[in-house]
Amino acid sequence: MVTVYSVSLPLQNFVFRLVFAQKLFNQNPKIMEAQTKQRVTSKRSSKQPSKPKQSKTVGKVDGVPQIQMLEIRSVSPDPLQPRKTFDEPSLQNLAQSIAEHGVLQPITVRKCDDGYIIVMGERRFRASKLAGLTTIPAMVRDYVDTEVLEVQIIENLQRKDVEPTEEAEAIQFLLDRYEPGEIAKRLGRSENYIRQRIKLAGLIEGFKAFVRTGEMTISLGVAVALFEPGEQQMMLESLEGEYQGHRIKRMIESRTYDLTKACFDVTDKSLVTKAGACTICPFNAANQGNLFGEGKMVCTRTSCFENKKTKAFIQLLKRVKKEGLKLVPNINTYNIDVERNQWILAQMEKQGLSSPLIEELDILKKPIKPTLEAIREKYSHCDHTEEVLGKFLTEAMESYAEEMEAWDNAMDHGFEKGVFLHTGTYLTQTIFVKFREEADSGGSAAKSLEKRKMAECTPEEQIIKINMRELRKKHIENNKMFKEVVDAIRETDYINRNKPLTKDEMVAITITLFENNIGWNDQREHFGDFFGEDSKLSRKELLDQFKQNFKKETLYKLLRFLLTRQVHLGESNHTNDLTNKSFYEAMQSFYKDNISAIEETYVESRQKREARIKERITELEKQAKVIED
Repeated sequence: MVTVYSVSLPLQNFVFRLVFAQKLFNQNPKIMEAQTKQRVTSKRSSKQPSKPKQSKTVGKVDGVPQIQMLEIRSVSPDPLQPRKTFDEPSLQNLAQSIAEHGVLQPITVRKCDDGYIIVMGERRFRASKLAGLTTIPAMVRDYVDTEVLEVQIIENLQRKDVEPTEEAEAIQFLLDRYEPGEIAKRLGRSENYIRQRIKLAGLIEGFKAFVRTGEMTISLGVAVALFEPGEQQMMLESLEGEYQGHRIKRMIESRTYDLTKACFDVTDKSLVTKAGACTICPFNAANQGNLFGEGKMVCTRTSCFENKKTKAFIQLLKRVKKEGLKLVPNINTYNIDVERNQWILAQMEKQGLSSPLIEELDILKKPIKPTLEAIREKYSHCDHTEEVLGKFLTEAMESYAEEMEAWDNAMDHGFEKGVFLHTGTYLTQTIFVKFREEADSGGSAAKSLEKRKMAECTPEEQIIKINMRELRKKHIENNKMFKEVVDAIRETDYINRNKPLTKDEMVAITITLFENNIGWNDQREHFGDFFGEDSKLSRKELLDQFKQNFKKETLYKLLRFLLTRQVHLGESNHTNDLTNKSFYEAMQSFYKDNISAIEETYVESRQKREARIKERITELEKQAKVIED
């Protein structure tokens, strides 16, 4: 049984707005061409299940539809509804509200052979069933199949709690009929927002799952979506089923390049003819909707970027040879055996260019003129006045003048023009360079072992150099490994652990405070036996000894020492500074008598001063009254 109701004023307003919105979205008939309709219809029909069977519909009904009370059992959700997720607690709250107040906003349905199928309002329908209702207010409308999904998508996108990947897939569907700019206008979003969601739709399913659970941020998801599905799959497999944000960020960083820092001209179409200019390349993030920020040019195609870097480097070699410049790569004794650096030296040798190490040279780089803004940035961690910063700027300008004089007269002192090459980025910098003068020019034997090339060394010396280089490599590897461990720990919930500190943690805190916060003089004066006898111990042996002899009292002493040293003096005191106030009150339980004696001295002095002030004010008030009379 269907009951027809007259429309109350609030509901009438809602209905008019609904009809107006639907007409507004379909006001441009040129966009809805027959070919697009056919494609969308075939996409929907290919996915349509056999039940419930939907009847053919006959165009839209003009005017305002009436609200009907439908049997809730005659209404069914649309199996092709884009919305897949419903928040259970929120649904329970809505059901409770409906049980108390009823359904305040009718759902929209369309007829089918077995009853009605929901177009808009599935959440209200679900909550009504939970509330035990047997009927539900509804507006029955007729839609053609190509319109139903579009109306559902638009209704879902206007919700506040849209799941990001569902939103992305819905907007991707609308691209079959509308341009991104038009979708943005119709949904009240920025075009960049729409383009980011379009890109998010390109995530493979494994990463979409991370976004749905909230583990992966939308911005990180968009960054991953910049890569082709095959590369995304390799990134996903490397995670071994576990979300690791820091690893994903590192993989993105290793696969993306800031084009504003490229060593080549990004507008050059001829550098790599097939690729063309970076400014119009589809793999430039700026051409995909400013995904990294307004106008931010980021390359997401590793092979092309590296190819252009190599081409630019070969062109550089030819230019410096033609112009007679000295090319100085950033290569020294410690990194000469790195594969990339060996390749650079080999290419220089092919062009007949010499390849000195930087420790063999005196290099002048063009000075940068200091500014007050740069001085402020340099000393941003210090609370300096403008007057002090001005003095720093004056000193910096004096140094700059001296450096510019050396730069301008470099060629008069034996320097020649050169180009400094950063071997990682291939970025270059104009320099003046000359070979460093040796104290004794008696040949290669007079040079230190560190400065000599392998060919100039005896077999025994070569063994020493090889071992030195290996030690340096291990040091660099340990640096990188430790940083990776720290980054990984920072990504965990370690700081939110509610358990007491372990002995190892207390040892680490104690040593950290001692090494980073206690000056050398204070270490000798107050903590002379902190590590015990340590002159002949390695770092590991020293740590093991400290852990074995560790006492909590050592940590307490350190903390109390720092408590007395890290209060704020000067214009701060115990009445206007939280740190100072907490210290002041903490000391009361230990040295109340001492503090009281000091306070009494100041109170007595203050009372005398206040008495004099009171007398002076009274006298001034009398004088003011005489003048007034």
